[in-house]
This record gives sequence, structure tokens and C-alpha cells, in this order.
Amino acid sequence: MGRIVQTAGRDALSDFAPQFAHFNDDVLFGENWNNEDLDLKTRCLLTVTALTASGITDSSLLHHMENAKRNGVSRREIAAAITHIAFYAGWPKAWAAFRLAREVWAGEAPDGMEESMAAHQRRTVFPIGAPNEASARYFSGRSFLAPVSREQVPVFQVTFEPGCRNNWHVHHAAEGGGQMLICVAGEGYYQQWGQPARRLKPGDCVNIPAGVKHWHGAGKEGWFSHLALEVPGQEGRVEWLEPLTQQQYEQAIGGAEDDAGSETK
Repeated sequence: MGRIVQTAGRDALSDFAPQFAHFNDDVLFGENWNNEDLDLKTRCLLTVTALTASGITDSSLLHHMENAKRNGVSRREIAAAITHIAFYAGWPKAWAAFRLAREVWAGEAPDGMEESMAAHQRRTVFPIGAPNEASARYFSGRSFLAPVSREQVPVFQVTFEPGCRNNWHVHHAAEGGGQMLICVAGEGYYQQWGQPARRLKPGDCVNIPAGVKHWHGAGKEGWFSHLALEVPGQEGRVEWLEPLTQQQYEQAIGGAEDDAGSETK
């Protein structure tokens, strides 16, 4: 079992409250946290429970959630623990704790997701790539980005986990511009503002002119990958707009039409 070493007390209070710093670093986090009667994972869950039940949902709880994740508490386990706490400590406290937990466990896939991700990778010739962190705030769910070419025309493979889609957005350009999507694996959806969504499968190509408001992403059950090609133009930029709500998403894919050809009109 790893050993907890804490210096926060001395770092912050050694000159002002040395006895408190000693108790914090040497007794609480020294003797207590390193007592082997309980493993660190259990201690982490107990601490998160105690802080949440006490209504302490500030940086202290955030620190202990990060510690819990480091010591093996999974996304599924923390969600179950906070849900359990809610019935005894109160719903508002659980809501506050969940806001922090979503931040701490944001990069961890739900149980079974990694296996389905690996299966999807076997269906596409390009790598899934790294989490698309730079644009994560514009996506509902996790997406991944893999550069295919950075020369001449930039080409990236974008992969969406099940249920993931991007916000409504527009590709602007003073001249030319727009985007092309070439679907390579899985089943996805594309919708232009004011039109029915289109169901996309490998081999389908979507031509998106500049100035068209749209979204695209995966279906509810499976992963989806497409190549994204930025069409050359002058003064090109992307304007990110409002998210597609869950209700709008389900209505869109429920009424989607199969792509009739190689090009979305």
C-alpha cells in the first residue's frame, strides 16, 4: 500500500500555527491515513462521504475526490457513493458533490466503454487519437481527434463515443470555405438547421457550405468516426453556438433519413 505524505499544513501555517500544522501533517495525514486497518481506497470514500454529508463542497472535497481517483475509486463507484449519500445527507449536498465529481472523473470512460472503443478501432484504418480537449466544451460527450494530414488540406479523423455530438455551429468564410465530412466507421448523424437529420454510414460524404448552421455526431448505441476536411477559403472561422439538447437529439435521430447518395444537399 502507498504511503500518504502531507506537507500542506507546514507549507501554509508553519510560521503562524506550527502545532496545527503538526497535527494536520503528522497525525491526521501521517498516523491516521497510514494506518493499515483500512486501505486507502476505503479511506478516500469515507472522507468524501463525511465532507459531502457535512456540506463541505469546496476545494477540500475536490482534493479528496482527486485523491480518491488516484487510489482506485472509479467513476461508477463515486456516482453510486454520492447517490447513496443523497438519501441520508440531503439532495442539495449530493448535487454540489456531483458538480465536483464530474470535473474530476471527466476523462474516465464508463464501465465497458473502453472495450467498445477498442472494437471500433478495429473497424477504422485511422487511429482514434487523443481526447479532443481543446474543443471539449462544444461537445456533449467525449470526442477524439487524430491528424491524418496537416499539409495542403488539413484532414483529421474525429471519433464520437455513443451519444456524443457537437453543438450547432457555422463555418464562416469571406470566400470559399466550409467543411467536408467523409464517414469511415460506425453510424452517425448530420443535421442542417431547419431540415431533418440524415443517417450516415461508412462511405457517405457530407458537403457543408460556409454559412450553414449544423451539427454532427454519433448515434445513441455506437461509436462513429468521420474524416473532417476544412475547405480552403478566405478568413475562415468556426462559430460555436448552442448545444443540441437531449430531447432535440433524440427527436432528430428518431426522424432521421438515410443518406440518399454521396452528398448531403
